Amino acid sequence: MISFDKDKMIFHLKSNNTSYILGFLKEKFLVHLYWGKKLEFNDLDYDMFLDVMKYRRNMCASDYKDIALSRDCLPMEYSTFGNTDQRTPAFHATYKNGSFITELEYDSHVIYNGKKGINGLPATYVENEDEAQSLELTLKDNLTGVKIVLIYTVYDELDAITRSVKIINNSKDDVRLDSVLSAVVDFKESQYDYIHLPGAWARERHPERVPVMTGKQMVDSARGNSSAQHNPFFALVEKNTDENSGNAYGFNLVYSGNFTAGVEVDPYNTCRAFLGINPFGFEWILKSGDEFASPEAVLVYSDKGLGGMSRVYHKLYRTRLCRGKFRDKERYVLINNWEATYFNFDEEKILNIARKASQVGVELLVLDDGWFGKRNSDNCSLGDWYVNKEKLPGGLTQLASKVNELGMKFGLWFEPEMVSPDSDCYRAHPDWCIHSEGRTRSEGRNQLVLDLSRQDVCDYIYNCLYENLSTVNIEYVKWDYNRTMSNIGSALLPAERQGEFFHRYILGLYSILEKLTKAFPDVLFESCSSGGARFDPGMLFYMPQTWTSDDTDALERVYIQYGTSMCYPYSAMGAHVSIVPNHQVGRTTPVQTRGYTAMVGQFGYELDLNKLTDAEIDVVKEQIKTYKKYGEVFHKGELYRLVTPDNNYFCSNEFVSEDRNTIIVSNFVLRAVPNSPVYYLKLKGLESDGVYMDEKTGKSYRGEILMSSGIPYQLSADYDTKIIVFKKQ
Repeated sequence: MISFDKDKMIFHLKSNNTSYILGFLKEKFLVHLYWGKKLEFNDLDYDMFLDVMKYRRNMCASDYKDIALSRDCLPMEYSTFGNTDQRTPAFHATYKNGSFITELEYDSHVIYNGKKGINGLPATYVENEDEAQSLELTLKDNLTGVKIVLIYTVYDELDAITRSVKIINNSKDDVRLDSVLSAVVDFKESQYDYIHLPGAWARERHPERVPVMTGKQMVDSARGNSSAQHNPFFALVEKNTDENSGNAYGFNLVYSGNFTAGVEVDPYNTCRAFLGINPFGFEWILKSGDEFASPEAVLVYSDKGLGGMSRVYHKLYRTRLCRGKFRDKERYVLINNWEATYFNFDEEKILNIARKASQVGVELLVLDDGWFGKRNSDNCSLGDWYVNKEKLPGGLTQLASKVNELGMKFGLWFEPEMVSPDSDCYRAHPDWCIHSEGRTRSEGRNQLVLDLSRQDVCDYIYNCLYENLSTVNIEYVKWDYNRTMSNIGSALLPAERQGEFFHRYILGLYSILEKLTKAFPDVLFESCSSGGARFDPGMLFYMPQTWTSDDTDALERVYIQYGTSMCYPYSAMGAHVSIVPNHQVGRTTPVQTRGYTAMVGQFGYELDLNKLTDAEIDVVKEQIKTYKKYGEVFHKGELYRLVTPDNNYFCSNEFVSEDRNTIIVSNFVLRAVPNSPVYYLKLKGLESDGVYMDEKTGKSYRGEILMSSGIPYQLSADYDTKIIVFKKQ
């Protein structure tokens, strides 16, 4: 999968359908030669670049006094600051003498089967060494002794390439790292569109597609988390690329903190894509002999459009990023009490919800916020993770036992990274929160963020959760994070290391999650961040699902789940049927609509089932049966977005089971119109000569008819939802 041409100094990384080629020009400059459809040979000619570039003017020449060898002209594989490349650098450091310049040359390389983990950071993995091959390419700055190791892994069958970077300080002095990006890719052209996933609270990940323009286009987060405003994903696509055809290049960062992700176009219309830790607010003092590891970037190329790109990400993340007992297991249908009770509950009210839920087939009850300390509103008690005996006089053990007696599992909500100013924890340790001395401690949702760059704080959080999980029969944890960071500072970090805070916080978070998930492998963990503000690959490494959004309105969820599916599988999306009128947007939709919208994700309810009519309860029972029957198809099957919701009228998704014998078409009418045109849903991924029977009508069709002629679908009523199931005969 990875070959090295010693004479040409070219590395060729090949998967089933993709080639990625890099090499050394003049045995000095590491340049990017190709990324795209699989090539069988290495017959790329450096002169193709040089002949064109020699006509460019006003460039700083290299040591060779040849204008064509200016780094500002060359497609650099990992650019550094200070050596004629004026574009966004991948690496920028400050040395003892104040110099910013880093000059990298070839030092060594090694190619091996399999893939190594990244110390302290989440990353994709392999289950056997034959499924992937890795390249570690070491570059060295001869003046300072600093080494940069570029690490590539090629997944053959999964068709993905990962990149990360390791910085080794072999000098005798400290080095200050100012920017360490995980991946830079230089494209020879810039005639692309840039797709990213902007949003806000309750409106996360709505795809935006804009033309790539001269200059920089980028998204980022400096909020301390990956954020609802932007996601650490983007794609470059050719102008004619759609869901099913055209070239698409995807970039995603396995990281939950501050990131930068964008493109830069120079005056000659070459395009540099870059991805990594946000340099803003980042500094790292690398002591002599120490190493620094960057987060992993996951690169996916597809010539089958956005759908082809998405399917690669889905399978990779579902099978080689998510881990543990619940990776491949169908998870529990749950009910959460939050929108049913908010803080106003006691044991009997929770059990009343549980009794009705158990009767309709719900498998797990989750007790949300308000069970601890003196928590009767959101203005106190975060950090005090002991049970509120006024609400639950028998404690969590008694409540969990009674829920278990109903045949259901018991789950619990935590917000471990936060502390309330009105809490025993804060009164005992006011320096444990993020703060800058002398500055106001700004609150969000009446809470402050604990300083996870501190080991004592990490130990406290771990011990609190360990105590609860080891003494109560808790089988699910919802891990929430309800505000972004402000007043950045740590009481323990010295002044010269305050710039390390953001990254150290994320390392602290990951260390807690690593210990906790290993200590409790039978607990299903779900990530939440004020909804979907930390829906990123880093969290999926520890928790196989994420609460997709606090907005549970069925119509809005169609858009949110569509954008999320651009990169993340439906198996990772927590999705619930909630109360109406919806608490976020006030819209009323039928329970059937809410059910079909939610059941493609990790399915549950967030309401009091006792308040539904008998007819609605019958619908709920049928929804749960349908989900239990087809959930594995939604979660492990291939997704084809037949009609995307950006048309504002209709959305249709097709799911093809792993064995390719079950096909489900899920349809949602966004807005009905009188005398509406008929949509002909042309299915994908079928066998042309296969015969497929519609389970409802009993009629059978050839695969070629379903794919070429399609299924007629009329937009009958607002929010009408239907699924059509075909079985291969």
